[in-house]
Amino acid sequence: MNEEKKPLWSGRFTTGLERRVAGFTSSLELDHRIALHDVRGSLAHARMLGRQRILSEKEAKTIEDGLTRIVHEIEQRSFPWPTDFEDVHTVIERRLRDLVGEVAGKLHTGRSRNDQIALDLRLFTIDSLAQLDAGVLDLARALAERAAEEIDTIMPGYTHLQRGQPVSLAHHLLAHVEAFRRDRARVAEARERTATSPLGAGALAGAPYPLDPASVAKELGLDRVFRNSIDAVADRDFVIDFIYVSALTAVHASRLAEELVLWTSSEFGFAEFADTHATGSSIMPQKKNPDVAEIVRGRSGRLLGDLVAVLTTIKGLPLAYNSDLQEQRVPLYDATYLADALSVLALVVRGLRFDREAMRRATERGMLGATDLADHLAKRGVPFREAHEIVGKIVRERLAAGKDLGGVTLSELRGHDKRFEASAIDEIRPERSLASRTSPGGTAPDRVREALAEATDALRE
Repeated sequence: MNEEKKPLWSGRFTTGLERRVAGFTSSLELDHRIALHDVRGSLAHARMLGRQRILSEKEAKTIEDGLTRIVHEIEQRSFPWPTDFEDVHTVIERRLRDLVGEVAGKLHTGRSRNDQIALDLRLFTIDSLAQLDAGVLDLARALAERAAEEIDTIMPGYTHLQRGQPVSLAHHLLAHVEAFRRDRARVAEARERTATSPLGAGALAGAPYPLDPASVAKELGLDRVFRNSIDAVADRDFVIDFIYVSALTAVHASRLAEELVLWTSSEFGFAEFADTHATGSSIMPQKKNPDVAEIVRGRSGRLLGDLVAVLTTIKGLPLAYNSDLQEQRVPLYDATYLADALSVLALVVRGLRFDREAMRRATERGMLGATDLADHLAKRGVPFREAHEIVGKIVRERLAAGKDLGGVTLSELRGHDKRFEASAIDEIRPERSLASRTSPGGTAPDRVREALAEATDALRE
């Protein structure tokens, strides 16, 4: 067996792996993205071994110098990546031996690839959570910026995709901001749980050396150390957390994207994409396609699949480490692409042109003042259920006549109920309806200004 390429566990075996089996079980192709994290963990481990006098000062320094050089090679993209090694741990240890000699073999003292890969993936996930948070923040800020321009813009609010009541466009945009703020909170919670160092757990039972896991965790910027060595190497909850947070964020982005697709259609005509943010058709010259929004919408489906994949993998595994866990790398890496998608969607939001007149006109159809008529009666002592019934009959009559509520007269209203007063005609105007919704969290402009100020302040962080 070639000494340069034999696996770290070769002593137990008389032959090497058959080529196809080696290729099938190798994770090296997936490991490039965690190489720097692997070396970071090794540097912290080597320094700890030196501090604890498990290695001599000279040995620890030699290993540290070699690892520092490997960091430089990876960052400069000059690291000599082979194609026929088992994993990133093997490749880096072999490279370290090339650089510093046989003392490189002492780096693995008190450590297993099981706690090593758990650490690498935690460090990678923490970085990925930071990137996701930046993407969410960018999109939330873009929505808040546009909301600041549209407080007095009136549009139909929808339930069941049917026009319901007039709302402020800013109020609608800030509704999406609320969802993304919850996503940021979930990112922070996931980061808090991920920031646990598993290094020192060994293969599953700990190590017979005076290790100091707490100092390693501190050096790596992690908040705490594992409590149980078996759990430390078996736990992939942090991977699930990241993919779950990503999937739910993608769902929220997909809902926004779906509205952008609808609003920019000819059927709605509420908005138009900037030319720099849309594509055309190869055959239909008039087309302006919402590709960014559609791809964001589609990506949410991928992430939902990723979440199911990782949960399904974990559900059947006994403790502690099993190679099935290697399969979580693909969905983990896939989820990292969401951060950039959110930032691109933020560009699109910032470039949108809203058609305020089209939105305003849309509030004049669909009986949007019906609830205001019912409220008018309720404020005058009529039980709301009775008021609802009365206005329902008015709506039915107007629909049969091919009319909307616009243009209804006081005499027509009083023909259904004498308790209608003259102010009812004014109260069904979209502007008046909007202004009346002054309850906390409502769509009245003053409330929206308060909400915008609060959201803008929260998004400064």
